[in-house]
Amino acid sequence: MPSSFLNRTLDRFERLGNRLPHPTWLFVWLCFGVAVLSAIASGLGWQAPWPDGSRVVTAANLISLDGLRYVLASSVTNFTQFAPVGSVMIAMLGLGLAERSGLLGGMLSGLVRLSGGRGLAFIVALAGVLSSLAVDAGYVVIIPLAGLLFARAGLPPLAGIACAFAGVSAGFSANIAIGPVDAILAGITTEAARTVSPDATVAITANYYFIAASTLLVTLVITAINAWIVQPRLQAAEAMMAHDAVKHAPGMALDIAESDKTAAELSSAAAQLQTHTADEHDDSTLHRAGSLAALLWTLLIIAACVCAVWPADGALRGPDGSISRSPLVQGIVVVIAFTAGVAGILYARFSGRWSRASDSVAAMEDTFKSLASYLVLMFFAAQFVAWFNWSQLGQLLAIEGAATLQQAALAPTALLLLFVLATFTINLFIGSASAKWALMAPVFVPMLLLAGIPAESTLAAYRVGDSVGNIITPLMPYFAMVVAFAQRYQPAAGVGTLVALMLPYSLILLVLWGGFLGLWLSLGWPLGPVS
Repeated sequence: MPSSFLNRTLDRFERLGNRLPHPTWLFVWLCFGVAVLSAIASGLGWQAPWPDGSRVVTAANLISLDGLRYVLASSVTNFTQFAPVGSVMIAMLGLGLAERSGLLGGMLSGLVRLSGGRGLAFIVALAGVLSSLAVDAGYVVIIPLAGLLFARAGLPPLAGIACAFAGVSAGFSANIAIGPVDAILAGITTEAARTVSPDATVAITANYYFIAASTLLVTLVITAINAWIVQPRLQAAEAMMAHDAVKHAPGMALDIAESDKTAAELSSAAAQLQTHTADEHDDSTLHRAGSLAALLWTLLIIAACVCAVWPADGALRGPDGSISRSPLVQGIVVVIAFTAGVAGILYARFSGRWSRASDSVAAMEDTFKSLASYLVLMFFAAQFVAWFNWSQLGQLLAIEGAATLQQAALAPTALLLLFVLATFTINLFIGSASAKWALMAPVFVPMLLLAGIPAESTLAAYRVGDSVGNIITPLMPYFAMVVAFAQRYQPAAGVGTLVALMLPYSLILLVLWGGFLGLWLSLGWPLGPVS
């Protein structure tokens, strides 16, 4: 059980955050706030030189003719090109078919029975960490599934969402395989290092040993936090709500009609449950037939994907012959949606759940109906992120923070750990890992190279600081989406609810993962095969 002090602290964070308006209105007000701040910053002439000296970054005024032109011309594309929108809608087409066909329910029930509910947090956390191979697919696939999975196991569904969010986002830079993120970050680091050493090359595998070892560390830490802090806190809150409901119930004052009505409802629910259980036993053969059809289809798709990328001349290899930049990896959300959708249709047909083709269309329509509140939220979230970027406020804040850290004179390992902390702080203002590194790398990579610190070490420190801060900043594009997922189970959930849930993960991972990096560097272990 977490201490009462910790519970009280997190409850205060939650209450404070939830005093904010509805998430949709929050982003509306944030848009106005950014506009006002951009006007003030522009009026004061706030500017800063770009790290490589190529240009000067100047605050852009949204409350101006140019700002008005930008808002009018970009509002539609801000929404349609916002990363969480298209990928979520496509993924939910397939996952909606799989869910409403009964396939996901059967799979989740089987997984719960297999694990006994005890290993769910570890499974969810590990799946989340490994999902970075598919870039952002983990956000739209694993997080909502984790809520369902925990609910099936009789555990707080918000604990499942938090566990998956921590794995997908806070563990973004940990993995046992090399993926697209490694290629992007290594390329940016190479360009920055060449400003000091023209022949420098930072390999895509530069941090492989460290990130592979970090996979187990991050997964275990997330699992422990979920079991020792998050689940007990949520279960205590549920128990308190149940106690309050009983305390304020009329109890003996219920009249006979009310009692009879309640008893009748309970009897009806019990009868439905008994009938449902009996139907499950009676239809076990059909269930197995549907499951087998879905499994064979899934194995066929997996085999086709492997054949398309495994050979050196595979049809879906990337332009440079790589797997990490292949169309398959870039379109993994489409592949998942297509596979899940067809698997759901096959399951429903072979199990007798659906008998007409129109049943699958109705399932997709119902899925999109459930996304209505999410799409409203995403429209205003997209405008806020776009306005913040256009105003240059994020870049100016990042440059000023980088300049402050540059003035510190510390030992190499201490400087790198301070760099982890600075990255963590800057991440609260700029969510994109690649955009932020493109801004920071030209400053820190050459500076630390001249101080005798390899570019590979700077990159490793950046990855830690960037990852652990993702889950507590509303500026992260997928943050609003996770709030929407939480509201499925707790309609009153807001930004404060999610921040309070994720704060233990973020701070504990910052300390333990940062300490792990410091220990690794102090022992002189290589970060990767090319280090």
